[in-house]
Amino acid sequence: MSAHPAGVQTGRTTPHARPRLTLAIERVLGVSARQAVSAVFGFDPASPLVVSAEFTVEGGPCAHWHIGRDLLRQGLYARSGLGAVQVWPSHPGDRTTARLQLVSGDMAALFELPTPPLARWLEHTYQLVRAGDELSGVDWSATAADLLTGPRAPLDR
Repeated sequence: MSAHPAGVQTGRTTPHARPRLTLAIERVLGVSARQAVSAVFGFDPASPLVVSAEFTVEGGPCAHWHIGRDLLRQGLYARSGLGAVQVWPSHPGDRTTARLQLVSGDMAALFELPTPPLARWLEHTYQLVRAGDELSGVDWSATAADLLTGPRAPLDR
């Protein structure tokens, strides 16, 4: 039995692991019209507040988004998000899914995501970086100094 949830593609589990999840999802085009989409979700423990998402339609362009990790997790069980990114649970037939709506300018896309593998993968990301610990590695003195004076130049070598 694997230590990683089904669908999670990662190397050894270390603080530097970057788990990925590849899902076959659907873009909802209308009441009965759907389009197959490949979605790759990624997590970088160095940027633990967000999940990256890459959506690809066969033969079409690829769209990249950054989605709040907490927003995505909450949206699997209750409506979450405002504006450009919204997620909410959906139960068509006997399947447990979530709807993800992405809006950019005058364009919008609505996707249906299978909840169980996404929920397992998200829980794995919370094992890597616990909720509440996302900003524990930030050097707040350096961050405040950068805000006041601008970023420091790298050291000459």
